[in-house]
Amino acid sequence: MVEDAHRIVCHLDELLREREMTLVELAERAGVTVVNLSVLKNNRARAVRFTTLTAVCDVLQCQPGDVLSLQPRS
Repeated sequence: MVEDAHRIVCHLDELLREREMTLVELAERAGVTVVNLSVLKNNRARAVRFTTLTAVCDVLQCQPGDVLSLQPRS
């Protein structure tokens, strides 16, 4: 792993699959762009606004820890 790489993992794929929801539908409901959610979903985000995380959690009816987790050090 690269030294400056983060170890945060996004679980949007699983959450969307469980709720039978598309990324586009989540974006529309949460008021967040598909591009921003795609970056998050594909683990390319380097930062997440609390307002974005709050909107996603509101729509998916989940907690922030359901969306993001920390990988153990390897």
